[in-house]
Amino acid sequence: MGRDVPALVFTREDRRRYREKMHTCLDVLAQMLRESGFESERPQVGLEIELNLVDGDGLPVMRNTEVLQAIADPSWASELGRFNLEINIPPRRLTAGGPGSWEQEIRDALNHAEERAAAVGAHLIMVGILPTLGESDVGEAALSGDPRYKLLNEQIFAARGEDLRIRVDGVERLSMYADAITPEAACTSTQFHLQVAPKEFADYWNAAQAVAGVQIALAANSPFLFGKELWRETRIPLFEQATDTRPQEIKAQGVRPRVWFGERWITSVFDLFEENVRYFPALLPLCDDEDPQEALDSGGVPELGELTLHNGTIYRWNRPVYAVTDSGPHLRIENRVLPAGPTVADIIANGAFYYGLTRALVDEDRPVWTRMSFSVAEENLHTAAQDGIDARLYWPGVGEVPVTELVLRRLLPLAHRGLELAGMDAAWREPLLGVIEQRCVTARNGALWQAEMVHHLEKTGVSDRQEALRRMTKTYMDYMHMNAPAHTWPVD
Repeated sequence: MGRDVPALVFTREDRRRYREKMHTCLDVLAQMLRESGFESERPQVGLEIELNLVDGDGLPVMRNTEVLQAIADPSWASELGRFNLEINIPPRRLTAGGPGSWEQEIRDALNHAEERAAAVGAHLIMVGILPTLGESDVGEAALSGDPRYKLLNEQIFAARGEDLRIRVDGVERLSMYADAITPEAACTSTQFHLQVAPKEFADYWNAAQAVAGVQIALAANSPFLFGKELWRETRIPLFEQATDTRPQEIKAQGVRPRVWFGERWITSVFDLFEENVRYFPALLPLCDDEDPQEALDSGGVPELGELTLHNGTIYRWNRPVYAVTDSGPHLRIENRVLPAGPTVADIIANGAFYYGLTRALVDEDRPVWTRMSFSVAEENLHTAAQDGIDARLYWPGVGEVPVTELVLRRLLPLAHRGLELAGMDAAWREPLLGVIEQRCVTARNGALWQAEMVHHLEKTGVSDRQEALRRMTKTYMDYMHMNAPAHTWPVD
């Protein structure tokens, strides 16, 4: 939902027109898919990273407007909370530039932004949930100033008719109510984009869904929320609850949530957009002037504005994206399951594993999604979020096994093969996937380090949890800037 929207009140007529326009967009999309008018000759990958803003003591600061002005770069944008920012790394070919070029590009962009942010009293941190964030930091006043966030907040609560209930039972228990969607801003993620041809979209999306649990287990980095130690990737249940438009009675009727894993393997990208229209009422029924059918019939490329805006308010963990660029329309998968951080080295390794593994799975004679139920894939996601790198996950042919064993014995060789098929030679693959291998060998990741560091501080005399979290956050930032993968971080 990246577009700017005006502040207004929607009428019944607005909603009716919007629904009609979405159905027209669906018809046009179906026609475009039949006629194969999509750019896919030179598929690209992309990356978005959401970050938090903190002061010199590691505490959240509500200055994203000032920081954005200081950075003065269109690659950077606001996010839901005043303590959030997002960077969009320009898309590229997966194998472009040689080893290390993508990582260096990201580090240069982040270092530049950190320098500019520091000039206005803020610092950037890449982490799934900012450990020092408190309940008092996520009231309505923490919403970013862009009208789209206020409007989204109003529409979600109008649909719910009551405050949000947030409850997570983990190592400790959190139970609270929220009168704004701002707790969602606590969730900061890394989003990998993969451009695919229409005929290959279903296979790649199914593969991404199948490996989502594995991704989360390996990269978990969100063990604390509002002072409580909860799941290893608490961002998953928090995001599911913080954007839920359903009161309890509607949930009981089986109405689908807007943060959604899905309910079946697909045969076409059209399945996902059609489900969006069929299952989910519009939150922001804003109609564009474009007539998509007329645009297509006249030889143009329709923007499908209503369909894409609606898609942006349905938070699939693997979201389909339709977009139009100078080279024409394209389709891509937005992989949304991973937290931000801990380091750029970790992020790039996560990307290599995801891109390589999905490519290899798509290439198999008997794809994994033909041998695993969809419900098991979803169960893997939540098990991984709860247990992190200690999770036991199900995989066809091996049953339920520790995720570290699954990756080392079965999935890491597949990721190597997938990257090789994509044209990446061993000199580049080995250091990237070596980070994943060592995470599994040591059974350590960002979430485990955070929890162990806090426990270490508490055992050595820091009796106040908030102070332990603050000190841990400061140390985390030091290691983050060193860019050594999190499995190498000491606890002392």
